[in-house]
Amino acid sequence: MKYRPGDVSLAVKRLQYRHHRALSRALAPLGLSLVQWDTLRHLHRRPDASLHELAVLTFQTDQSFGSLATRMADRGLIERVPGPGRAVRHRLTEEGARLRAEGQKLVDGVAESSFRALSQDQLDQLGELLDRALGPDPTA
Repeated sequence: MKYRPGDVSLAVKRLQYRHHRALSRALAPLGLSLVQWDTLRHLHRRPDASLHELAVLTFQTDQSFGSLATRMADRGLIERVPGPGRAVRHRLTEEGARLRAEGQKLVDGVAESSFRALSQDQLDQLGELLDRALGPDPTA
């Protein structure tokens, strides 16, 4: 056996950590943290998402995401609007949409750099293998 599951797991974690460091450096000139940009990305894909949905998508607790959302709203990156019942929905502002688009270019550059040693077939294979390993989302 060339790769044990633990070795592959550690390699995935190391790659993730490398991406986080590179993305944090790339996004800093925009005044964004990685979790802030991730929030903008998810709101672009899912306008009107609830606080809880965004917390789950960004790997935050509801409480920590609530603090983050308040800071982002204060900066004019997102707006918080009343939803049904007590729910609060979130939307991108024009400034948030602009920074998301600028950040996307930087994020794409980091990902392309990270995987440049792989051919397109190898990248497709890696994506398929990761999809298979992840399987269906048990929380969906």
